Amino acid sequence: MSVRKIVLTGVTKGLGRAMADGFIAAGHQVCGCGRSADKIDHLNEEYGDPHRFDVVDVTNWHDVKQWAKSINEHFGVPDLLINNAAIINENNPLWRVPVDEFSQMIDINIQGVFHIIKAFVPAMVERGEGVIINFSSGWGRSTSPEVGPYCATKYAIEGLTKSLAQELPAGMAAIPLGPGMIHTEMLEKCFADGASSAIKPNDWASYAVPFILSLGAEENGQSISIVK
Repeated sequence: MSVRKIVLTGVTKGLGRAMADGFIAAGHQVCGCGRSADKIDHLNEEYGDPHRFDVVDVTNWHDVKQWAKSINEHFGVPDLLINNAAIINENNPLWRVPVDEFSQMIDINIQGVFHIIKAFVPAMVERGEGVIINFSSGWGRSTSPEVGPYCATKYAIEGLTKSLAQELPAGMAAIPLGPGMIHTEMLEKCFADGASSAIKPNDWASYAVPFILSLGAEENGQSISIVK
């Protein structure tokens, strides 16, 4: 097995943390970012070199650009780039969604993904290798009431990723990936007590991690969902 260098956003909780643990357990090198300094410190204490975790706000282009420069120089150009960081709105009809909440969702769920791609993908394209996975959702391919802003951002991820897929050189891939329904804080936010019936992140990672690692150029531009 060749060791892969994996860059992962939203690494401090939920699916991001479960994927980090799974990729490392599988023998790969992980560099991740998140907004919680305490949780980032804990990850660095737990894993240390050759892994690396940093506090980065993906909505801040300057910080993302500096982070990517440091990662490319000291960690290496990623083989697998995963945009996982995202938030969901409080359940509300669209006309009752607060303006600030809507703006924050656009900033994190769309602009944050763009920042990470803009910062990391040029070196991947120059090398001519690598897979970019942008986490989508069932709500990026269908809709439900009271989650309109989230649906809008994930539909945007589908379009952005498929367009990127058409721009990449042969041998690379950009894939909008739906993770399925997992018991995370985000699911609790929109489903409340009903979220407890969904699979836990670590159990999800047991089959999601090998599936993600199997994705390559053959899947470029395809809307894919992780199913057990």
